Amino acid sequence: MAIEVERKFIVPLLPDGIDVHPHAPLQQCYLAIAADGGEVRIRRRNDACMLTVKQGRGLARREEEVAITTEIFDSLWSATEGRRIEKVRHFIPAGDLMIELDRYTGMLSGLHVAEIEFHSEESAKAWTPPHWFGPEVTENLAYKNQQLALHGWPAS
Repeated sequence: MAIEVERKFIVPLLPDGIDVHPHAPLQQCYLAIAADGGEVRIRRRNDACMLTVKQGRGLARREEEVAITTEIFDSLWSATEGRRIEKVRHFIPAGDLMIELDRYTGMLSGLHVAEIEFHSEESAKAWTPPHWFGPEVTENLAYKNQQLALHGWPAS
């Protein structure tokens, strides 16, 4: 399994011109969620569907992705009522990194979260977020997508 190094931030106000960046609707649901934070999920972005297995919590986690067909996605999606999220993902270049800004829809409408993947834990810790980012929630379990899918908006 590969290691994913990622930081996550609340975005209280969207930056101007957000829609000029590439973006796509995203559907995601959870087939299994373990007590230790591990998960098995499926995701559709446009016509691309993936099954993802993640292990661990926090800044660095193990992750494996496998492409699946839209037919498999649709079949599994139908069995995940109450464990789904939908959002529009915007891809915003930030030097040699990419900010993935998620604008949630449905029950999470109004929630905006930015995620940034890094090449190492050292580079993640050294990175300074742009001024339009709000509080960091990398270690806040309530902002994990699996928890948002299960419980909705985090309690303030």
